[in-house]
Amino acid sequence: MPDGATEGKRLTRSAPDAEALAALEAAGAPEPEPGTPLPVRPRKGRGATANPPPRFEPTWRDPFDDGWDAAEPAAGEPAERVPTTLSRDSARSVISWNTSPDLGFDRSVNPYRGCEHGCIYCYARPTHAYLGLSPGLDFETRLQFKPDVAAILERELRKSGYTARPLALGTNTDPYQPVERTLKLTRAVLDVLDRFNHPLTIVTKSAGVLRDLDILASMAKRRLVRVCLSVTTLDPALARRMEPRAASPERRLHAIAALAQAGVPAGVMAAPMIPGLNDAELEKILEAAARAGARQAGYVLLRLPGEVAQLFEAWLTAHFPARAAHVLSLVRQTRAGQMNDPRFGHRMDGSGPIADLLAARFARAVRQFGLNETRSELDCTSFAPPPAPARAGAMRQLSLF
Repeated sequence: MPDGATEGKRLTRSAPDAEALAALEAAGAPEPEPGTPLPVRPRKGRGATANPPPRFEPTWRDPFDDGWDAAEPAAGEPAERVPTTLSRDSARSVISWNTSPDLGFDRSVNPYRGCEHGCIYCYARPTHAYLGLSPGLDFETRLQFKPDVAAILERELRKSGYTARPLALGTNTDPYQPVERTLKLTRAVLDVLDRFNHPLTIVTKSAGVLRDLDILASMAKRRLVRVCLSVTTLDPALARRMEPRAASPERRLHAIAALAQAGVPAGVMAAPMIPGLNDAELEKILEAAARAGARQAGYVLLRLPGEVAQLFEAWLTAHFPARAAHVLSLVRQTRAGQMNDPRFGHRMDGSGPIADLLAARFARAVRQFGLNETRSELDCTSFAPPPAPARAGAMRQLSLF
């Protein structure tokens, strides 16, 4: 790596982006010095403004002015669209195990890798690097799906010695992202868990969870399920920029109401709280969720692991150039002067006066709006694998007698 080189695809003054410069000038920001990273054009319906190479790649590309700038879309023209592509994931195991003290579960299932919701702050973006793909646009446009996730899960649940504990859906990618409407892999997983009387928890930003209300309501009667809707902001314009393909805030609140009315324990996750951007909405989010029927709540302070810090900074500069430096300064004040603090016990709620104040505000709002209802334990005792279906070969053999 040459001295002074920067990781990822970064536009410099030697290869200016006319629209990015125009946006900065319109906001009253000074023109960047040579070598200063500039934001890339936002894509229609996408969160990331860049596609930096995976951190494991030995080489990368640096843009330069080759005389073709005139061919770029002019300011005011429709933003570029990036299509979604799907590829099969031939996983041999689908249950992921963890021993993190920061998490309230020890096992999870993710039918998809990557997430079309495109949330710019998503802590799962760096996992795409393990596939040789970018945590940027690739994470939200180049998805992998597990077509046999239900069959593999059933096989794993039938293993001798398996002990049931709540299985989490939505821990790495949203189980109800748009592609689920056609592939229906999450519903197939729910069908297995329903038949096995296996407890589960769901976290999602999608009102699509209501499609499976028949299964969820049935499991709720047996104390087998809890659903949590993540609500980051009540401002639809901000939500569209941060989470371009997730459900609108109004639809998420409607989903909480519908779940609660059907008897499915519903909660709200105000996450992530971003200092200087959406943290002022914390109480309003919790109040709206409580009115909709939520009975429990949680929150997480913004986390920027790995490449997410670079992507989030580029997004801020592109969408909020006049506010970017202030927001990033506040983030560092909650992370011991850094963009991220990966230590157990600090990752979720941060440290310092700003983080402490946010925690105090959350505790007060939870009491005020009745979101501190004791969480009922899910039933892990009724887990029982149903009889395995007879194999075709065995049936043919039995027909001889």
